[in-house]
Amino acid sequence: MRSPARVRAAKWTALVILVVVAVLLPVFETDPATVNVAVFTAMYVGLATAWNIMGGYTGYVSLGHAAFFGFGAYAFGLVLAHLGIQAGYEPFVFVPVAGALTVVLALVIGWIALRTRAATFVIVTIAMMFMIQLLAENLVGLTGGGSGLSFPVPPWSGDFFDTPFYYAMLVMALVSLAISWWIRRSKFGLGLLAIRDDEDKALAVGVPAHAYKLTAFMISAGLVGMIGAIYGYYVTYIYPQYAIDPLVGISLVLMVFLGGLGTLWGPVLGAVILEPAQLWLAYNFGASRLYLVFYAAVFLVVILLLPRGIVPSVGDLVKRMTARRAIGPSDTASTSSDTHTVAGVQSP
Repeated sequence: MRSPARVRAAKWTALVILVVVAVLLPVFETDPATVNVAVFTAMYVGLATAWNIMGGYTGYVSLGHAAFFGFGAYAFGLVLAHLGIQAGYEPFVFVPVAGALTVVLALVIGWIALRTRAATFVIVTIAMMFMIQLLAENLVGLTGGGSGLSFPVPPWSGDFFDTPFYYAMLVMALVSLAISWWIRRSKFGLGLLAIRDDEDKALAVGVPAHAYKLTAFMISAGLVGMIGAIYGYYVTYIYPQYAIDPLVGISLVLMVFLGGLGTLWGPVLGAVILEPAQLWLAYNFGASRLYLVFYAAVFLVVILLLPRGIVPSVGDLVKRMTARRAIGPSDTASTSSDTHTVAGVQSP
């Protein structure tokens, strides 16, 4: 049986290889269509990981995170316009500002919404998302309303256009993963998992449940808002119905559930599987919107066949196989012999 040290070394080696491949992807793959898919895949890796900090670690499923995604995009565009920031690499410096403003919004919303639980919380987050969308449509003087909000047009052109945005999304994905990894191994993360398992018992042993939930909600929203800001700069023009799209929130939930709710790598795996498939279907069948049928089918398959997700299911399978190898054929034969002996004694 492999030692824990070798298992850890293998995991870190695989992680380093994965990061190197991700960093070098635009260097060896210059096809703009492929890099475009990589941009959105990296974006959803970051979004799903950020959502998992709240939905996976606390068990509070939010279907309204699209509001933070759109709010981050709008906040970023308005900050750039107000400060007169020109296109180029300089706007990326102000992405954390959009994240900070999204955190403030999450503080206000979370202070109220997190006093509810279970299905009520889900409904509150959906209502919150549509409220933000309606505000974006009706505050015409601020957001442009249905006419949309424009961003500075990036000066890059040709095959290089997607590359800076790919690296920006990749950085946000890695930041989200690093924060998620730290939370899982901290006292704060232990408190979140305790809330997920049994919130009343967590309260009984002294876990400040509301403060922990609110903090996780704010961290999750802030990361989503920063990714939304980069998205807004990437597409250069945003509209309320597309920036605050319910399908974005549903996609995050589906990716996390497919990969494994509450795991570190589950959201990554779910995003890497689903987003390229969704983009391929959208490019080929976008007019008929058949890709929405695909999303519904995947959701049903996950709920019925993989309720715990791929990562936990594969992990359980590996543990069972390792346990069988640890027992060994001699132990199995001995157990079988003992069984026959006992059966022979007991039978007439």
